Amino acid sequence: MNTKKYLWMWTFLVPILAWLSYFGNPVFASGYYSVILTLFLMGSVLAAVYHSEVIALRLGEPFGTLLLAFAITVIEVGLIISIMMGAKGLETITLARDTVFAAVMIILNGIIGSCIVIGSLRYREQSFTLQGVSTALITLTSVIIFVLILPNYTVSHLGGEYTSFQLLFIALISLGLYLGFTMIQTFRHQSFFISPQNKLSGKQTVDSSHEKISQKELYISCILLILCLGVVVLLAKLLSKDVEHIVVSVGAPRSLVGIIIAGIVLLPEGLAAVRAAKSDQIQTSLNLAFGSALASIGLSIPAIAIISVMTGIRMSLGIDIKSTILLGLSLFI
Repeated sequence: MNTKKYLWMWTFLVPILAWLSYFGNPVFASGYYSVILTLFLMGSVLAAVYHSEVIALRLGEPFGTLLLAFAITVIEVGLIISIMMGAKGLETITLARDTVFAAVMIILNGIIGSCIVIGSLRYREQSFTLQGVSTALITLTSVIIFVLILPNYTVSHLGGEYTSFQLLFIALISLGLYLGFTMIQTFRHQSFFISPQNKLSGKQTVDSSHEKISQKELYISCILLILCLGVVVLLAKLLSKDVEHIVVSVGAPRSLVGIIIAGIVLLPEGLAAVRAAKSDQIQTSLNLAFGSALASIGLSIPAIAIISVMTGIRMSLGIDIKSTILLGLSLFI
């Protein structure tokens, strides 16, 4: 109970302090203050995911799953668009591609790999439902091909870019595939995404924190979620130049910015997936991991594509042959 109380207070204070620090930037602007803003940015991301989970528990499925995906998408899109609009010229033309590619690789190799290793060391054998994992993997592969690989083979535009019409069409396909997967997961074939041991016991794979959420907690979480998402976007825009300057000054490639964004966005879901694996719930880990990957590419790319077409910001999505091989190995091996 005390842990829950402290967690609630922490997620209550962080967004408020983040807003105060944002408005205090013109007065206290400095290198050290940017570090403080960065910490508040990461704290607000974690708080946003926490409050979205609270609301999701109260709403139930499928609205809870959709809300979690929406919150993560708003954070990712806000970070990417803020940096893209804050830069000039071709500096961020590949930022969306780098972020999505980094997110997929982190999930497939980092999060899922860690969950499998941790679960295997602790329980030796863990079981999951093959149909659910296959459905998620097939959907993810289809979206990846359309978004990251096909741009290199279009003849209407060079440099791995789509035309405006093609970009909107791909955005529609990505969104359609994601919504189709969500319908399968939450309505048509829920049993595909329940672990075999829970099927036998007749239980759903839910977290032990599934407690009754009061009306008061629901309203407070709704307000704090809006505050968190708003301050994340504003702080990202404020810190975008500092992040790029640091990356360039240390001699790192600009694609590192995309990796940083992907790491911030995936941190909460990654921790939740690892916790599930440690509790002998590898199915939950896989659901979280693949769900995050599909939301990262199936919801973020359509949103960024629409903004790109409306604002005239160029966006290159095609990855090189080396990245394509690594991605293929990650997907199929």
